[in-house]
Amino acid sequence: MFTSLMRFMRTNNLLPRISDTERQALEAGTVWIDGQIFSGNPDFGELLREPYNRLSDEEQAFLDGPADELCRMLDTYEIARTRRAPDEAVEFIKNNGFMGLLIPREYGGKGFSTLAISAVMAKVNSYSSTVGTFVVIPNSLGAAELLKHYGTDEQKSHYLPRLASGEYVPCFGLTEPTAGSDAASIKAEGVVFRDDDGEVKIRLNFRKRYITLAPVANLISLAFRMHDPDNLLGKGEHPGITVIMLHKGTPGLHNGDHHMPVGEGFYNGPIIGEDVIASPEQIIGGRDYAGQGWRMLMEQLAGGRAISLPAGAIGGMKSTAAVTGAYSMIREQFGFPIGLMEGVQEKVAGIAATTYMFEGARVYSCSAIDGGEQPPVVSALLKSSSTETVQKLLIDGMDVFSGAGVMQGPNNILASGYHGAPVGITVEGANIMTRTLIIFGQGATRCHPYALPLIRAVEDDDSDAFRRHLTGWLGHTAANWLRTKVRGLTRGYSAGSPVPGPTATYYRRLAWASSRFALLTDLAMFCIGGKLKARGNLTGRFADALTWQVLALSALRRFEAEGRREEDLPLVQYACEHALARIQEAFEGIHANFDAPVVGWWLRKPAAFFLRINPLSQGPGDRLTAPTAASIQSLGDTYRRITDGIVRPDEDAPGAGRLLRAFRLHQEAAPVADKIRRAQKKGTLARGHAYEIMDEAHRAGIVTQSELQQLQQARDAAAEAIEVDVFTPEEYFGSDALPPHGQADDRRAANA
Repeated sequence: MFTSLMRFMRTNNLLPRISDTERQALEAGTVWIDGQIFSGNPDFGELLREPYNRLSDEEQAFLDGPADELCRMLDTYEIARTRRAPDEAVEFIKNNGFMGLLIPREYGGKGFSTLAISAVMAKVNSYSSTVGTFVVIPNSLGAAELLKHYGTDEQKSHYLPRLASGEYVPCFGLTEPTAGSDAASIKAEGVVFRDDDGEVKIRLNFRKRYITLAPVANLISLAFRMHDPDNLLGKGEHPGITVIMLHKGTPGLHNGDHHMPVGEGFYNGPIIGEDVIASPEQIIGGRDYAGQGWRMLMEQLAGGRAISLPAGAIGGMKSTAAVTGAYSMIREQFGFPIGLMEGVQEKVAGIAATTYMFEGARVYSCSAIDGGEQPPVVSALLKSSSTETVQKLLIDGMDVFSGAGVMQGPNNILASGYHGAPVGITVEGANIMTRTLIIFGQGATRCHPYALPLIRAVEDDDSDAFRRHLTGWLGHTAANWLRTKVRGLTRGYSAGSPVPGPTATYYRRLAWASSRFALLTDLAMFCIGGKLKARGNLTGRFADALTWQVLALSALRRFEAEGRREEDLPLVQYACEHALARIQEAFEGIHANFDAPVVGWWLRKPAAFFLRINPLSQGPGDRLTAPTAASIQSLGDTYRRITDGIVRPDEDAPGAGRLLRAFRLHQEAAPVADKIRRAQKKGTLARGHAYEIMDEAHRAGIVTQSELQQLQQARDAAAEAIEVDVFTPEEYFGSDALPPHGQADDRRAANA
């Protein structure tokens, strides 16, 4: 019976077929906390014992020292205007080891942890992506990373020290005009042949585009499809995708031209090769690694997607939180700070809680990678969700800044990040494809306890293994059906919690969400099967449900790791309620669009009704808004921890510098303003804003001369901080789109 069923499933495409490239992607990396979620019964106690690391003293010193010094030497407005990374900044990067953060110490590198590399990227890249790419690219997928894991001893000895010192500036050539998200379909070709001297060579022809640092790189790691018609390398006629290193100046190789990315420009451009001749010894890993390029790339991307782009995005969230909370308190309308208005508070609270949650996810995932995990599904969902979310937070921040957020110039703080946000959404796997194909498509097959073993059994025509895995799968589905019902009736209480107190409810509800997610996953794989690949909208909703479960768990993990701080409770509650509401939204979308006989009708009709009347969450309540927003509306310990790891600009710097100075002075003057308000309540002083009646308060002896000066200083700083830039017609319509930095600073008009 099982043999007949197995062959029926194979013949009727009831299970997804796996190509060779898909198999290599599925087999790359490890299953981490995502496997627990797919099980439907996660052991949260075990997940809370997963590492949540801190930087070493040396790593922290580098972040606080050279990384901070690098950022402070940058004029970000001038860099954005000219699209040039200053020569002195690039030299500083080379001389201080920024290009060798991942390279082992024995080869001249820093040998930093993944968490530290991520922290450096978050600080530098969120401050200036133009300069940040000189840190990100050498320390992400490329020559150093691949050589470290696959290079020959000779290659490591020659290249790694020179990469660490910056003598070699690398780039990685993968994307082509016809191969973007479908990178496995690259057309770049290398034909193996014997030259006139009888030596084996490779003739390469290719056209790459969107390659970051390509215009200035002198060492190119290039992915190509190898053709060896005479089997000279002993790997067959078509060994597969291979990665080779090419030096700038090689005949036939052309790089140096630029694309023009949106937002703050960074060095990016095409690489073209016409009859470029290379030696097989230039293959990363040597001849033995001919045809192993795709496997190498998948193995390194398995964890790598969790590092560079999420770091920049989460650094951007921290920066947005730092300035939006500040602006909401020094900008006043109707006689009091706009940050005390509920509509503004809602935006500020969302920024604060989301930043808290994503920083938890960054540290949690990087700690796992440092512990030996390479989680491709979690890496993909973190890359996708962080780059999407930072764009939303920037929009919310600009909404709070209002007119000051949309007037460009040196004093605009958020526009540069907003303009450049689509880059992170697009590169290293476009988020549309990542969400609809990778997160759930790969996750459902790889992380599910029975799916991949069952598929292998069908492909291997192994009826015994098929029977064992199929019966196990059916039992798994039945158990999750029962768990979903019981946990739904008890709103998760039957699942228990590894911790007591106010956060226990979130573990219970996440357990409930996990069992429902696992059940719906099984129903989709049983009822839709191999057609799931084409159901991108449906798989995207599954991806959303998985993503927000991981993010909520990350917020809870951070809360526990940092000592269950009472002041952080509104943040974690707001984050979890928001995440659970997003999971609920994804489940409702799955139910409404589950197109399958009988089961689909049940999910769309009766089950959908019960789903709506018993939701996981309806989102954060209004009672959470004010305390959550307050976490970044005063210069306390919570503000510093939420925004930790970003650059604190000098207070005389335009934009964020003068804003944060005004914020500090406003906070320091608050006790003096309170004295005036108390006098007003007693009837000693007339009504009015403290800044408006401070002279009268001084004359009445309520505030001292020094306190009066303190109020005046705070008032003047706030007035300056809300100004926007003004340009003369010559500056505005000149040959440059924007004037050189400094010319506009002295001609500011009051913000409308």
